[in-house]
Amino acid sequence: MPVMTYIEAISRGLWEEMERDESVFLLGEDIGTYGGAFKVTKGFLERFGENRVIDTVIAESAIVGAAIGAALVGLKPIAEMQFADFVTNAFTQLVNNAAKTFFRWNIPLPMVVRLPSGGKIHGGPFHSVNPEAWFFHVPGLKIVAPATPYDAKGLIKAAIRDPNPVLYIEHKFLYRNIRGDVPDIDYVLPIGSADVKRIGNDITLITYGSMLHWSLKAAERLYAEYGTEVEIVDLRTLMPLDKTTIFESVKKTGKVLIVHEDTVTGGIGAEISALINENLFEYLDAPIIRVGALDAPVPYSPPLEDYFLPDENKIYNALKILKEY
Repeated sequence: MPVMTYIEAISRGLWEEMERDESVFLLGEDIGTYGGAFKVTKGFLERFGENRVIDTVIAESAIVGAAIGAALVGLKPIAEMQFADFVTNAFTQLVNNAAKTFFRWNIPLPMVVRLPSGGKIHGGPFHSVNPEAWFFHVPGLKIVAPATPYDAKGLIKAAIRDPNPVLYIEHKFLYRNIRGDVPDIDYVLPIGSADVKRIGNDITLITYGSMLHWSLKAAERLYAEYGTEVEIVDLRTLMPLDKTTIFESVKKTGKVLIVHEDTVTGGIGAEISALINENLFEYLDAPIIRVGALDAPVPYSPPLEDYFLPDENKIYNALKILKEY
């Protein structure tokens, strides 16, 4: 089985879907001749041509608007936001047009918006945002956030084949820092299905994206020092949430830590915490704890960025509090 980086898995998934389906095409800033800001689409222009790999103007609203129009006439556009931060310029296109199309007209809108997101790359406040909570509140949008190369390929293919608008959140720090086995076959992972990345009976840790990897390290450290077993639920899909997997794990352990890189206030962790409290209060043996970034823009300074972001130590300390409760 080939070993790929996270970015190679995304690129391979895109390539395979374009080979499989001629209605799939790409549009975005510098994705053609330059091969994309992060080189995800390097070589695509030469293989698929300028009608299917379209360099656009620097106008995110126009990019997403064009994708919506193309999807309405039966094509399957994949729009890239060069950095997730700039999707704010296309906010009305996504939340007022794309998200509401099915509810208004009862017709599919098969489009994907790729959102390179996240910190720990020293990109500063305009190139490091985690945008998921902005759209988590919007009916009609699906949101996926893979953490591993295997999941990244399977979910980009699923997103492209889905008849609804899907936001594909890909973490920039993971691009070349995470490797894993990726089958060299056509496989698709179901949207809406979480995955238990580590089995345990003492604490449930719910996370997604980059934080999966810090969480795994913190869980192994806790086990090595205290023998406490942490079960780690990787959401993979943020909307729709896999409540079944979440609830089954919480019922088993009775203690919950929710970890995301996004800022704490109003983050997805708040909704998950509310769901658990409303449905599983009698199973809880400790208050639910959330670990996230500080409520501030992402700093540019590397030491400040490290202080701002969740990491292995912060997750470990939260797990230790739950262990001792």
